[in-house]
Amino acid sequence: MNDEYRGLAIFVAVHEAGSFSAAGRRLKLSTSVVSHHISKLEDRLGAALFFRSTRSLKLTREGERILDASRRMVSAGAEAMDLLSDEAEQPVGALRVTMPAFGMNSSLHDAIWQFAKAHPMVALSIHSSDKAVDLVRDGYDLAIRLGTLADSSLKSRRIGTFHRKIVATPDFLVRRPELTDLNDLAAAEFVSLSVVPDTISLRYKDEDVRVTLQNIRVEVDAVTAGRAAVLQGLGLMSLPLNEIKDDLETGALVEVCEDWQLPSFGIYAVWADTGSQKKLTRRLIDYLAEHSKQSTEWRLNKQLEVPGTERAPM
Repeated sequence: MNDEYRGLAIFVAVHEAGSFSAAGRRLKLSTSVVSHHISKLEDRLGAALFFRSTRSLKLTREGERILDASRRMVSAGAEAMDLLSDEAEQPVGALRVTMPAFGMNSSLHDAIWQFAKAHPMVALSIHSSDKAVDLVRDGYDLAIRLGTLADSSLKSRRIGTFHRKIVATPDFLVRRPELTDLNDLAAAEFVSLSVVPDTISLRYKDEDVRVTLQNIRVEVDAVTAGRAAVLQGLGLMSLPLNEIKDDLETGALVEVCEDWQLPSFGIYAVWADTGSQKKLTRRLIDYLAEHSKQSTEWRLNKQLEVPGTERAPM
């Protein structure tokens, strides 16, 4: 009976992930083990559950008939585990998280390291990349994403704000014609991030405008590479403020024009509210949201401090 329950749970995972290999990554099982359990379940039921091809995996009529009941079984099991974990002194489990590669010293990364220290029985696997990944297909419990989210069946929660500036080296700006209007900006040499469009939305003279970049001199696939190219004087680039804060303070980079303000983006936690680790995933999300709130309050309090006065410890 245990093998049958396990087979049904793997059946649900395969359907949700879209492939045997993706389900294996999600369940921490090899593809061959996943295939073995599905084959045993099909033998037990006397029916094929999936139409298999090299490019797609679709449910058969029999697979569709048992899907809802199988999902209820998995959900009930996860609920039972959640009830027990609520009483545990320390959460136990493993989480796979994907997030942007840049800003490794940001407050968001600090919060994840602090979560790991506070919960020694939780194993974390962190995937860092500025390229988008498929959260469900690749078996991640949580994704940290920036910008405006597309409509999706995934759940999301805003946990912070992401600020950017258009910057260049002082030497680069001296060597080229002065940037006086939006046409100059569109024609300027830019370093571009391949995963985002070559169109910039910004606030200019109290209006929201869009500028299509016409002169992409260098294209990169990571923010850290883009920052390195800009520091070499290869062009302008829109970069995260937390990535260039020290460069601005030392003068290595300067803001191109304070009149051209880029909109702030949201930082979102994105997750599929399924699987055995959904309670642990929500615990991490709550931790990140609270850490972001405390960081914001700290910054606001620092801005309100008056020189020559002392504030009570918080």
